Amino acid sequence: MPKSLPILGRTQDEGRTKDQLLNELVELRQRIAELEASETERKRAEEELQHTLEKLRKALGGIIHARALTVATRDPYTAGHQRRATDLACAIATQMGPSEEQIDGIRMAGVVHDLGKIAVPAGILNKPGRLTENEFRIIQTHPQVGYDILKRIGFPWPVAQIVRQHHERIDGSGYPAGLSCEEILVEARILGVADVVEAMSSHRPYRPALGIDKALEEISGNRDVLYDPSVVDACFEVITEKGFKFEHRGEDSNFTKERVSGPGSQPSPKSPAPTSHTSETMGVDGQV
Repeated sequence: MPKSLPILGRTQDEGRTKDQLLNELVELRQRIAELEASETERKRAEEELQHTLEKLRKALGGIIHARALTVATRDPYTAGHQRRATDLACAIATQMGPSEEQIDGIRMAGVVHDLGKIAVPAGILNKPGRLTENEFRIIQTHPQVGYDILKRIGFPWPVAQIVRQHHERIDGSGYPAGLSCEEILVEARILGVADVVEAMSSHRPYRPALGIDKALEEISGNRDVLYDPSVVDACFEVITEKGFKFEHRGEDSNFTKERVSGPGSQPSPKSPAPTSHTSETMGVDGQV
């Protein structure tokens, strides 16, 4: 008996019963519901993770500020300097366009970049005059001391390394390790420029403020020598084009005025030559 030919247009589902199709539809709906529930659970887990991360960030921020206060109790001026340098560093970083994570790392490192000065004798830290060679060598230990204090904290950013490198220079003449160029983290190169500009713009125990023009002259004169050219360019844009200004709060204004005009101070309104930075032209912050 010859085989019957298939009916044209007949589909595979025509061989299924109505109950089978209904069961498959129910199963499909259940699967969709399970996927939707899984997606909802995933979103909830992500929200909880973000909430936890935010709490950790705040906790780490609290640790950082507590550390900063340990230096401020010995040298109240330092707190204002660290804050102002951090503000400029974050503005420079934003201008350059790194990730938010990098900016967060710069912010965290900036507020404690001079933490290592806690190991510097008060007589040197508060000295109103220029430093001797031996005193300057002691000052040069503060980035390493800060690194040693911070390296055991599990930051999600290279905070300890940034602190250790903020006095390194791209020609290898900085300290404590004499790193150069790409050996220095970009975050440290940014903080290093901000540190110099703030230091020169503000009062110091051994001289009055040199002003923002002298600070910009310093970094432009040593662009691509001591300082990363892209960082210098961004700093100029932030200050000259976007109008960045340092905010001096009450936390350090009276203190700096007393130290600059107090007995034994040696004001020196003229800026030394940018290429001859030695202990004879630097103070307790390692800046001119």
